[in-house]
Amino acid sequence: MYSFMGGGLFCAIVGNILLVVSTATDYWMQYRVSGSFAHQGLWRYCMSGKCYMQTDSIAYWNATRAFMILSAMSCFAGIIAGILSFAHFSAFERFNRSFAAGIMFFVSTLFVLLAMAIYTGVTVNFLGKRFGDWRFSWSYILGWVSLLMTFFAGIFYMCAYRMHECRRVAGPR
Repeated sequence: MYSFMGGGLFCAIVGNILLVVSTATDYWMQYRVSGSFAHQGLWRYCMSGKCYMQTDSIAYWNATRAFMILSAMSCFAGIIAGILSFAHFSAFERFNRSFAAGIMFFVSTLFVLLAMAIYTGVTVNFLGKRFGDWRFSWSYILGWVSLLMTFFAGIFYMCAYRMHECRRVAGPR
């Protein structure tokens, strides 16, 4: 049980770090404009070595930003519940912290999946046609890797919960 929780906690911490880095950096997409390279993130775009804030309030950027922030927050809440699940005392008899941590990691996975799907769909269908020579960059890839890490953190914590429940139902040996 503790090995599942430890593995889940490791995946969750790495996933949360990747979520924050992915959300904060400016390399979601790279493209060529007027012969020079440019790149953009969720908050800024950079051209010719100068970066500018994304001042346009475009719905898909706002949705992607919101879902990435919600994902990082729910992953952080899952990490707190996961750390607390190592303590055996509980004020609530029917509340299991490893189950709560697993649910929070799955919620985080859902939020990052929504963010990545929205950004991918709009980028491929709109921006991809606007810029001929473009590609997704490393911040975008970190977002997808964080999705996998939070998903596996949820799997690990659900396995830990299942092992705990099986031992509780079977009783002492």
